[in-house]
Formats: sequence, structure tokens, C-alpha cells
Amino acid sequence: MSTPEYEIFAIKYGDRMGSRGTIFMHGDPHDAPLAMDYFVWVIRNSERTIVVDVGFNQAEGEGRGRNFIRCPTEGMRMIGVEASEVEDVVITHMHYDHSGNLGLFPKATFHIQDAEMNYVTGRGMTHPALRHSFVLSEVKEMVSAVYGDRVDFHDGDEEIAPGVSVHHIPGHTPGLMAVRVNTKRGPVVVASDTAHYYESITDGTPFMNHENQFQMLEGFRRLRKLASSDQHIVPGHDPQVMERYPAASPELEGIAVRLDLAPSE
Repeated sequence: MSTPEYEIFAIKYGDRMGSRGTIFMHGDPHDAPLAMDYFVWVIRNSERTIVVDVGFNQAEGEGRGRNFIRCPTEGMRMIGVEASEVEDVVITHMHYDHSGNLGLFPKATFHIQDAEMNYVTGRGMTHPALRHSFVLSEVKEMVSAVYGDRVDFHDGDEEIAPGVSVHHIPGHTPGLMAVRVNTKRGPVVVASDTAHYYESITDGTPFMNHENQFQMLEGFRRLRKLASSDQHIVPGHDPQVMERYPAASPELEGIAVRLDLAPSE
């Protein structure tokens, strides 16, 4: 029996302008500007729909100086996906920009690593510098989902559906995951924050915010082992994603792109 193939969509819902010196360790000494996009991802075929991450909400994003373009669920609706009907959501990690709209997915089972849940409810959160990117109310929502039998825990790499697997790649956070998806162009790795930008993959450029730098750098290597080429890895925040991949439809230019189709470079 052949492995199912899926479409993959990257949906942009926010952005900001930062600088290399604040986004990368050992960034450009001239501290050049560097844009950052915020995405959620949808994986689907005729049998199932899986959402990867749920983005930040307007209050949290704007409170952190991010530009909130639209609710991630509005972007999903533009490609025909209703958040209220989604049954599987992968939370790659619990940072505010990946877990801020859990309540908009009332039917979903949330997929998360044991290590991530342990981290956000454990000793690490006694350090303000480590808990800065997490939101207590979102952690409480996930705990409530656990008690509501709506969380599927993973301990390492695991297939969550035929042709879709999660891969534990810590560093940025202890329980961070990438998602590998079978498509008509072969397996595509949705890196999320295992690699924020293309240059992390190609040059090993380390992101500033990390729990373990060595594990993060090793994670860049691991991504390349999961993919047949760098063109099969999609970073989590690089604006070039919207430029390299074709729009989901002409009217969704700049909003949603197809990652299961070949990039322009």
C-alpha cells in the first residue's frame, strides 16, 4: 500500500522587523535589519487535515511589538479549513507565537512532546529569562486539555498519521518538534523553530533565543538528514518562504503558499 501524499500550506498571520544582532547570536556587526514572518501550517489530503501550531493572539502579539495581520484561523478559512472542525493539532513547542489560540480548536487533540510539557510546568519556569517566551494562561489551557483527554504525548519521533511524523529536535526549547510530511515531491520537513531561517540550515547560524545551543546546532544537521535536499526543508520564520513558494491561489498571494510544490530556488 502506497504512503498517502498531502498538500502543505504555510499561512502568514503576522510579522515584525528586527535586527541581526537581536535575532542571531554573533549577528552582523553592523546590526543590519532582519524581517521575521509568523506562520501556521496546514497539512491535508482527502482523508484528514492536520494543523501545525496555532500562532499568537492579537493582544499577546501586539504586546510584544509584533504586527498582527489577521487571526491565524482566518487565514486557514481562506483555504477552506475551519478551526472549529480540526481534529489534530501539532504544537511544535509552547512559545507564545505557536500556542496562543488553543481555545479556537475545540475538537482538536493536541500533539506535544513529553519534554515540552515537563519544561513549561517545571523548575525551568522559575527563571524569568527562560519563561519569557511562554504565557501562563496558555500553559494552563494545555494542562486543562490534558485533564480533558485531549492531548497526545510523544516521547521522541513518532508517526502521527500515515505519511506524517513528528521529530523531536530540542535546542530552542527542550521539547521542540519538526514535522515530516509525504508529498508528491517527496518528504517535506516543516521545521518550525528547529530552524528559524534558511541560513540556519545552510550556514548553521544560531538563533539568539535557545535553551541549549549545542542541541540547536545539532538540530540543523538533523533536519538535513530528514530531508533529501535543502529545498525540502521549510524554516519557521523566514520571509523568503513567501517568495520561494507558489501562492495557494492568485487571491492568496502574500497570505498562503503551497509547500508541497517545488520552490523557485
